[in-house]
Amino acid sequence: MHLNCPECQNEVNLSAYVNLAVGNVIECDVCGITLLVNDIKGETVSAEVVDEGK
Repeated sequence: MHLNCPECQNEVNLSAYVNLAVGNVIECDVCGITLLVNDIKGETVSAEVVDEGK
């Protein structure tokens, strides 16, 4: 699955999230921002910022 961080535009490594589902909270491994998964369509994941990070 693929997700580009809405904050820094880098691809987020989703390999640590085995059972990723809508509503999961994940963290961008590049900028550290917290993201809420709001849609999964095929291999494309979209998320919104829920916390401004570190």
